[in-house]
Amino acid sequence: MKQFIAISAIGNDRIGLVHDLSRTVADCGGSISESRMTALGADFAMLALVSGNWHSIARIETELNKLAETSGISIQVRRTAERPVREDMVPYSVDVVCLDQAGIVAALSGFFSSRGIDIGELSTRSYAAAHTGAPMFSVYMNVNVPSRIHVGSLREEFMDFCDQMNLDAILEPVKS
Repeated sequence: MKQFIAISAIGNDRIGLVHDLSRTVADCGGSISESRMTALGADFAMLALVSGNWHSIARIETELNKLAETSGISIQVRRTAERPVREDMVPYSVDVVCLDQAGIVAALSGFFSSRGIDIGELSTRSYAAAHTGAPMFSVYMNVNVPSRIHVGSLREEFMDFCDQMNLDAILEPVKS
């Protein structure tokens, strides 16, 4: 029977860090089902959902603890389960671009949570605008909208909200 663990790891960014973590999982008989990996400042962070049989999962937990001790990487492991399919939800993507300002993620997450909309994925990025160098901020989200919510009304409320916050945004169904 397939079992799952969620792994979060963060450490000084260096060549070979992804290889060390992924090799440990593979050598123990596990498989990375989903992952997000990125450089954050001078550090590198990884989130991964790993699957395997009970023996593989136990070995991965042990070997990751050893890797953490020898490499200085902070690693947390948590037993979890596969996310159940929500047939009462419709997936939408949200893409936002704006001048960088404090509180954007808090405002967006507040908008969706107050309507009972689940945020399945969220990523942000700061960058300088191409020609002006102005500080910009982008947010990409996958949200799960309950089927009971009228999408036309939601889209109108969301666009009004974005206009008030001076955000350029798109809310559209996920196509794949």
